[in-house]
Amino acid sequence: MEILGIIPARGGSKSIPMKNLALLAGKPLLAYACSAAAASRRITRVIVSTDDEKIAATARACGADVPFMRPAELAADDTPALPVILHALNHLEKEEQYAPDIVVYLQPTSPLRRAGDIDGAIAALEQSGADSAVCVVEVPHQFGPASVMVMEGGMLKPYETGPHVLRRQDKQKIYARNGPAVLAIKRATLMEKNSLYGDTIVPYIMPPEYSLDIDTPLDLELAEFLLKKRGA
Repeated sequence: MEILGIIPARGGSKSIPMKNLALLAGKPLLAYACSAAAASRRITRVIVSTDDEKIAATARACGADVPFMRPAELAADDTPALPVILHALNHLEKEEQYAPDIVVYLQPTSPLRRAGDIDGAIAALEQSGADSAVCVVEVPHQFGPASVMVMEGGMLKPYETGPHVLRRQDKQKIYARNGPAVLAIKRATLMEKNSLYGDTIVPYIMPPEYSLDIDTPLDLELAEFLLKKRGA
């Protein structure tokens, strides 16, 4: 089975300039995604989709393939993931007659993900028969719908109507995408359904300490602390 890892790494970034090359514990952020993908037992090929020559050079130095440069119109702040993936798949099929069975989308902004998380998400996808598998993290109970409130006329009101649920043990567990750190998708879901997730999504649950998504300089500091804590 051919499983393609796609690492999206555009050059522009507002929160952290050239975020994908920002140093984290002495290595560019991009290197962590490349390393985890290379260590995966299931991914058979890794490519980086970028519009920036410096990022492309860094990706190649990290052992990833850069078979094309992403066009500028697919590298804007508001460019969604689906057209970026479809562009990569269409290019590889046209130029190389290469068509993977599964695509694994690995954002560089999740440097704490492990190779085991990648393989776990792929296994969850295969075993479930779902259209996609997404990595999630459990939302702390105090941030769930049963605990949050809204402001109306200067007064707080429960976000949810109905009986108040105060005990943590009585609250329903809810989950949030942690980036996502890993998104594994069947090629048919992408190409035939023109969908990033499809109709059925299976979760792969990751612990909070591996779920940090880099968005601000403070996130970089926290990620470095967590990397040192686990001896990475």
